[in-house]
Amino acid sequence: MLPAISLAVVQAAILARITRSAVLEVLREDFVRTARAKGLSQRATLWGHVLRNALIPVITVMGLQFAELLAGTIVVENVFYLPGLGRLIFQSISNRDVIVVRNCVMLLAAMVVIVNFIVDILYAVIDPRVKASDI
Repeated sequence: MLPAISLAVVQAAILARITRSAVLEVLREDFVRTARAKGLSQRATLWGHVLRNALIPVITVMGLQFAELLAGTIVVENVFYLPGLGRLIFQSISNRDVIVVRNCVMLLAAMVVIVNFIVDILYAVIDPRVKASDI
């Protein structure tokens, strides 16, 4: 439980701050005022209009945080003496096992690229104005 908390607390604080600022920015937009004037409740406006438009920066930060979590697991696995990929990388660096280090780095880089690709696909799902034809 403690390793998960030590990885998640900092990332959750950053994500909460970005979410808050994005929601406050969208709340100032004219379409939110129009939705409220049409008679939508505050909850319906928040869930239906505000959060969908505020998700773009939040998803971006979540994609960037994934790489930080991967780097953080190397430290956490060594501090808490847990077996895993981070510990393998650390021991391979200590033993100068270049092949294992290279393969682990390539695996982690591929994971980051895949997550960034998924984030780009989520942009089109969240915001219909972003389409593949605009690229």
